[in-house]
Amino acid sequence: MAAVRRRLAPLEDYARGVLAGDRATLARAITLIESGRDEDLALAQELLQRLLPATGKAHRVGITGVPGVGKSTAIDQLGINLVEAGHKVAVLAVDPTSTRSGGSILGDKTRMARLAQSRSAFIRPSPTSGTLGGVARKTRESMALLEAAGFDIVIVETVGVGQSEVAVAGMVDFFLVLLLAGGGDDLQGIKRGIVEIADLIAITKADGDNVVRARRAQATYQGALSILAPATSGWVAPVLTISAQENRGLDALWEKIIEHREAMTASGVFAARRGAQAVGWMRDLLQERLLSALAADARVAARLAELEGEVRSGRRTPALAVAELVAMIGLGAPATRDTT
Repeated sequence: MAAVRRRLAPLEDYARGVLAGDRATLARAITLIESGRDEDLALAQELLQRLLPATGKAHRVGITGVPGVGKSTAIDQLGINLVEAGHKVAVLAVDPTSTRSGGSILGDKTRMARLAQSRSAFIRPSPTSGTLGGVARKTRESMALLEAAGFDIVIVETVGVGQSEVAVAGMVDFFLVLLLAGGGDDLQGIKRGIVEIADLIAITKADGDNVVRARRAQATYQGALSILAPATSGWVAPVLTISAQENRGLDALWEKIIEHREAMTASGVFAARRGAQAVGWMRDLLQERLLSALAADARVAARLAELEGEVRSGRRTPALAVAELVAMIGLGAPATRDTT
C-alpha cells in the first residue's frame, strides 16, 4: 500500500501542476514523456489519461522550411503577434539530433529570443529518438501536455529535411510550408511531396530588393498547386508572401489558419481528422510496444538474430520469418519450417 501511495503522489503532483500551468512541472512532465524507462512510461500514460479531458482544444500548427528560409524568425514574430493578441503559444522544435546532443533548449530559445522571454510562451525541443515513431509518440504526447497546461496554440517546427514533415503533418490541424524566393528555380530545393501536404505556402523574406522575386515565386507556386490534389478536402492551399523582419503578411497568414479551421469545422473534416489522428496515434503505440516486447524476450531476440541470418542468405522468406516470430509471442499460427 505504501508503494501505491508513493506512485500516486507524483501523478497527482504532475496533474495538478500541469493543469495550473506551472512551467517547471510542465517541463518535468515532458521529460517524463521522453523517458525510455518502463516505470516512467507507465506513469506518463497514467498522467496523459488523467489530463485527457483538458486536451484537444488548441490550434495545432506544423511549420517546416529548408535551412536558411527564416523559419525561426518567422515563428518568433508570429508568436509575438499571437501573444500580444492574448494567446498562449507553445513551440515544439522537432530535434532529430537530440539523442546525441541531449537536446538544444538553449539553441531554440536563442533563435526565438523575444518569444522565449514571454511568460505566455513555452519553447521546447521534441526529440525523435532517431525514428519517425519517436516524432509520433513524443511530439503528440508533449502537445497533449501543453494543451492541458492552457496553451491554445501549439506550433510544431521541423528542420525541413527528411521525412519528419510527413509525420508532423499527420498530427497537426494545419501544415505551413515556408519557402525562399530568389534561389534560381523556385521549384527546386524542396520535395514535391512536401508541397503536396501543405495547407498554405508562405514565401519568406519578401522585403527590400527581394519583393519582386517573392511575388514571382508566389505566382509560380500558386500555379503548381492548382494542378495538385489539395492536402485537405475542400481547401485550396493559398500562397502568401511574408516578411518577418518587417512583420508584414503574418496577420494575413494567421487569418488563413483561422479561416481553414472554421471551414474544416463546418464541413466535419476537422473532427474526422482529429479522430483519425487519435487512432493513428494508438496504432503507432501498438507497433512500438510490440517491437519492444520482441526485443525484451531473450528467446525471441535470439531466434530473431538467427532468422535475420537465414533471410540474409536467402534460405527463408521474410514473410515466413515474421510468421515464426509472431507465433513465438502467441499472436499467430506457427510458421511452416523450411527443412531443406
